[in-house]
Amino acid sequence: MIILSIETSCDETSVAVTNERQILSNVVATQIERHKIFGGVVPEIASRMHSEAILPVCNKAIENASITYKDIDAIAVTYAPGLIGALLVGVNFAKGLALSLKKPLIPVHHLRSHIAANYITHSDLKPPFLCLLVSGGNSVIARVNDYTDFQIIGRTHDDAAGECFDKCARAMGLDYPGGVNLDKIATEPDFSKYPLPVPSVSGCEYDFSFSGLKTAVVNLIHNNAQKGNEVDVPVLCATLKQRVCDILCNNTLKAAKDLGINTIAIAGGVSANSLLRKQMQNMCKEQGFSLYYPELKYCGDNAAMVGVQGYYEYLKGNTADESLNATATMPITEEMN
Repeated sequence: MIILSIETSCDETSVAVTNERQILSNVVATQIERHKIFGGVVPEIASRMHSEAILPVCNKAIENASITYKDIDAIAVTYAPGLIGALLVGVNFAKGLALSLKKPLIPVHHLRSHIAANYITHSDLKPPFLCLLVSGGNSVIARVNDYTDFQIIGRTHDDAAGECFDKCARAMGLDYPGGVNLDKIATEPDFSKYPLPVPSVSGCEYDFSFSGLKTAVVNLIHNNAQKGNEVDVPVLCATLKQRVCDILCNNTLKAAKDLGINTIAIAGGVSANSLLRKQMQNMCKEQGFSLYYPELKYCGDNAAMVGVQGYYEYLKGNTADESLNATATMPITEEMN
């Protein structure tokens, strides 16, 4: 089944052509350089850039797949969650395309797509399994019962792990995207030098809270600046990274052990973090869990993962008509009405 898929939830305009789990093309137009001068994504600029890029990116994806628009069987699009203006660009483009081609329209949840990125890299992976989904806006432990059936086991009560990385990186003076640059310059952690707290959520052993950790780093930087002391940024980056990865890994493996699930996956932008991958791999090997994670090129936002998840949504009968609208927030467990 040939699906043309569209992703515009944040600052990447992406269109892909997929055939079930096979990627025929995947074109991504990034906006990083434009947003870098502001230290983060400016929603209005993101929307305008999506509007400018969507058609040429779509045409390029068709060309790279060596097909024509007539060969497409369905259109899949990210409709939630994300920046509402950015989402609307993709949703409206997809609706127009589906209407003109007289093809089914498949609405796809962004977080479900990130989990599906693992299906691209691992042909043998199939539900059930437990997935740690970590990005700039989300930190979730989800039980994947089936391709379209999800149960939230753990979640953040405030900041997501990626948001914590990004905001701390900004406080340290690192360029956007902060989490990526923090990962690049981190050296070795030193908790005696920077004794960062270990946040937890009382009564919710699998849940996360990163707001206090972020505040601790920001206060540490400000206090040192007031005293005229220089912060060892690479060491602080490594210490923060180690603390966040410890929390993510420990909570995920505890949930898997308690639930009797032997297969674990990680997904989302933060799944590209070098320490998270290495630490999760080592801990899973020691404790007898199978671990899956996407290729680095599929960790960030891309339309290929939308197309793969769109295939399973289509098999489940999850299609939409021209009344489809974008939604800024929506749990991964919720079905489109």
